Amino acid sequence: MTAKLLNSRDMELVERAQRVVPNGMWGHMATRAIAPGYPQFFSRSDGCRVWDADGNEYIDFMCAWGPNVLGYRHRDVDAAALARIDAGDVGNGPTESMVELAELLVDTLDHADWTLFQKNGTDATTACVTIARAATGRRKILVARGAYHGAVPWCSPSLLGVTAEDRAHIIVFDYNDAASLDAAVNAAGDDLAAILLTAFQHDVGKDQHLPQAAFLAHARKICDRTGAALILDDVRAGFRLDVRGSWARYGVKPDLAAYSKAIANGWPLAAVAGAERFREGAGKVFVTGSFWYGSAAMAAAVKTVQILRDSDALAHTEAMGERFRTGLSEISARHGFTLRQTGPVQMPMVLFDGDQELKIANAFCLAALRRGIYLHPKHNMFLCAAHTPGDIDRALEAADGAFRDIVSAGVLAA
Repeated sequence: MTAKLLNSRDMELVERAQRVVPNGMWGHMATRAIAPGYPQFFSRSDGCRVWDADGNEYIDFMCAWGPNVLGYRHRDVDAAALARIDAGDVGNGPTESMVELAELLVDTLDHADWTLFQKNGTDATTACVTIARAATGRRKILVARGAYHGAVPWCSPSLLGVTAEDRAHIIVFDYNDAASLDAAVNAAGDDLAAILLTAFQHDVGKDQHLPQAAFLAHARKICDRTGAALILDDVRAGFRLDVRGSWARYGVKPDLAAYSKAIANGWPLAAVAGAERFREGAGKVFVTGSFWYGSAAMAAAVKTVQILRDSDALAHTEAMGERFRTGLSEISARHGFTLRQTGPVQMPMVLFDGDQELKIANAFCLAALRRGIYLHPKHNMFLCAAHTPGDIDRALEAADGAFRDIVSAGVLAA
């Protein structure tokens, strides 16, 4: 399966967009942040495949940057959402789907006593911070250095348009470093509202690190001692690693957690799930949005979570991730390249040794793209339950060809 990459339709859409949209595209899906040659526009998706605007087909390892957990166009999920659309999606208030979903999440997540719903991950992380401050009466939020928690001034990775006041009560520490966390706690003093942690360390362009159980336990003890909230940002990993919440396997329960991406298999939804101690604070703050009560995405989430809970979808995804990681390691070594594959196999980060400027990664991913695999050179990727052993083997065959291509082009291992 080799993509033609004619790109005529894509280029036409990019040129049209540039006339009416600043830079033609914004945010994390702007392909100008990747190596030149990636398509910006797509025409359709199905299972674990996407087709760009020129009709080129790819086995997809980004899964819409995370929302696709069961497979694009999942019949049962989409049927649940479309039934709600047929009855009415956004109205003067929510439908019964909201209560059904809230009950399901409280029953499924190991740490949840209540939930609130939003539309985007940033909505959910910001709501968590707001609730923590309201409940504690304090201001300081501790975040890991380099972590991504959304795209609004208090947490945006870009400082353009952000004032010092927006970040005045943010204190940083190093992920998995108890001494660094202790120093941040001391700096916050009696004004500590929350410690905010991602499910694992998944910074862009860097090796991924799973949380150390002792570090999570240490953070939990600090919050128990000080009355601060322990917040889990599970936006990226939630419902892909463990349907009970990504920290369930560590035996550490957050006070507040933010979810989005995979919660509704691509239908737009986010959620905050909290412990009883923060119910009153959550009930007092004013957080809202015109589309936050839409019932279609909630119905999709009910069906998604039920499938993830009652089937082997997550175990299958993990097995496919392991198959991909093992095969990619063997193939790269055969061509003389050393890969660093880190993080959960379901959310692989693939970097090349000695490739600080990403010349090898960009060349390899573009060569793979031409052969019909959609990879990312510096961001963690995603697998879904629709990936089959055959898909993984075809992707590995294409990866083997991509390595041959870059070696022939003179791109050599460091």
